[in-house]
Amino acid sequence: MPDEITPHPAAWPPAPIRTERLVLRASEARDRAAFVELFASPEVGTYIGGSRPRDELERAMPEVPGRRPGLFVIELDGAMIGMTTLDPRDAERPGHLRPEGGEAELGYMFLPQAWGCGYAAEACAAALDWFAGARPGEPVVLTTQAANDRAMRVARKLGFTEVERFEEYGAEQWFGAWSSATPSG
Repeated sequence: MPDEITPHPAAWPPAPIRTERLVLRASEARDRAAFVELFASPEVGTYIGGSRPRDELERAMPEVPGRRPGLFVIELDGAMIGMTTLDPRDAERPGHLRPEGGEAELGYMFLPQAWGCGYAAEACAAALDWFAGARPGEPVVLTTQAANDRAMRVARKLGFTEVERFEEYGAEQWFGAWSSATPSG
């Protein structure tokens, strides 16, 4: 059995990552309301299978949500506006660079009021740069609905190149790859 690939080093969380406008950091208890808002938002849920009922999220959301390796809270002016993740891609899903799967997969979600400001590209570029330092030479993959024009623009800006398209969740999915040899933003 091949060694399992993990998308993050053993030491988590890393020190906060600062960009021109943002801070990427580990989740804290003060982020809980923003996590509920993020997952309850119909706009955010459009391309990820829908939103979840707010009352269900309020009951189920842990005191410190998203506290796990690979998840960065994205903060602007002291408040959470979104999150980005680097998680192993499930080997059972379509879209892989290696037959055994497990590649690091970049994901992100932002509150609607943060859309259209370039935060996704800025935060994801910082996460990719961190990943390139933590896991030199390891590729990163990204999957998005082909109909999600905003996500497609971010993927291209970050330097992801199309590997394939496939049907999943009732929609055409775009699957791309990035390597640290490719500039990220």
